[in-house]
Amino acid sequence: MCRNIKTLYNFDPPVTPEEVRAASLQFVRKITGFNKPSKANEAAFLAAIDEVAAASTRLLHSLETGAPPKNREEEAAKAKARAAERFGD
Repeated sequence: MCRNIKTLYNFDPPVTPEEVRAASLQFVRKITGFNKPSKANEAAFLAAIDEVAAASTRLLHSLETGAPPKNREEEAAKAKARAAERFGD
């Protein structure tokens, strides 16, 4: 489940709210063990996603770096190459 959580900091173009929410969803799924919660737990599950997304957004906006922003396409290509090396083609 957590493989979909990607680094969101210091990229050009900057992270979008949709990317933060997607990472938050994956995090909440991981810690609860639910891919989709029951009706009884749905409100708490959705509230947790919103809270994690809000905290993540605050964190990303408060961080500072002198490093140049990373290129999304280059980083994706590097990750794909690492995966191919690790798991084969």
